[in-house]
Amino acid sequence: MIMEVEVRVISTEIIKPSLPTPDHLRSHRLSFLDQISPPIFMPLVEFYGGSHGDTTTSRCDGLKRSLSEALTRFYPLAGRVRENHIVDCNDEGIPFVQARVHCQLSEFLEDARPGQLNRFLPYKLDDVRDLPAAVQVNFFDCGGIAIGLCISHKIADALSFFTFLNSWAAIARGDTDIIQPRFGSATIFPPINISGFKPSVGIIKENIVTKRFVFNASNISALREKYADKTNIENPRRPTRIEALSAFIWGRFMAATQEEFKSKRLYSVLHAVNLRTRMDPPLPDYYFGNISRTAIAFPSLDSKEDGYGVVSLMRDEIKKINKEYVEKLKDGEGHLSFLKERAQQVTKGELLSFSFTSLCRFPLYEADFGWGKPLWVGSASLTYKNLVTFFDTRSGDGIEAWVNLTAEDMEKLEIDKELLAYTSSPLVVRVC
Repeated sequence: MIMEVEVRVISTEIIKPSLPTPDHLRSHRLSFLDQISPPIFMPLVEFYGGSHGDTTTSRCDGLKRSLSEALTRFYPLAGRVRENHIVDCNDEGIPFVQARVHCQLSEFLEDARPGQLNRFLPYKLDDVRDLPAAVQVNFFDCGGIAIGLCISHKIADALSFFTFLNSWAAIARGDTDIIQPRFGSATIFPPINISGFKPSVGIIKENIVTKRFVFNASNISALREKYADKTNIENPRRPTRIEALSAFIWGRFMAATQEEFKSKRLYSVLHAVNLRTRMDPPLPDYYFGNISRTAIAFPSLDSKEDGYGVVSLMRDEIKKINKEYVEKLKDGEGHLSFLKERAQQVTKGELLSFSFTSLCRFPLYEADFGWGKPLWVGSASLTYKNLVTFFDTRSGDGIEAWVNLTAEDMEKLEIDKELLAYTSSPLVVRVC
């Protein structure tokens, strides 16, 4: 039986930077990669145990003070996005919502469902408006806490998201060695006129179901062996964990939905790629903004390989995202034409896309606000179909796959016997 979670908003206020932003930093230009990014919130919810002697008020006050200090360093987050062109860094601040959850944290974590996590967030994910960020702090009856953070994809990618989150947490716990983010991606990827392209293409508000499938270490190892390149018998090349899981989920989706027997159309498999390490010279992780793109493979359904040869195809496409690729991307116009063409194919139903993004090896469980590291970290039900996000389990040796599909497709996938043979029940999180 699915537990219904009641979340009641107690208060909403605006948190502003602790110091005013200098005049010469008041206008933050969006880069070309920011411009083409979707106007959608990226969500994350982090769960922490009891108060350890702190009152709800003191914990909330500490979060507000540290957030205010963090916004001084990450000043564009406290501004407002104007016309997909700039962030007006006017120190207007970000919404800070306080809410009460009428259940025990342990009860919720026994069977946490992705769709329930949206209730711990301050806004619907497509209700971005001109906001760069927003926070909701949720207190459970037992004193446990869930911090829901939303940052607009219009100004940041996943790595920048974690840079901010972990800097905020470091300030809260009293660290003095805080990262100073670097801004200025618009000088690397100058903005252009993107008229005729809608960054919101693909956003769907209804009929999306999100399920999380957990793969333990032994099943991941078995899948890596399943998709190993055995052309060299003495030294077979095993795919990475993410390569193997991507090929497996894609293959099970195609089999479960009987997609391969439907009308002929193009199929694409996408993987998000961080560009910072692929530039010359490389950019540091704390360079803020959208500095990532997607590698795109076009698998053939005629392939007899497991997963339609997705592993080798995707590996080859990711290799192509190198310094030469980045140099071409700086021009913008060529990439924009490609995006427009692809958007038309998707809209007309000529192209079926399936996207993967991996947050594995990201500092997912590092945000210690002074109460220890999170017991569990989750996302939410997203506003895209055919999208999979990978997360490390808390132990670090397993992977959670959060799969977003239409309700019709999910009904077929979630009963696929081969998929279920490789997945395990979500671990019950212990609440101290």
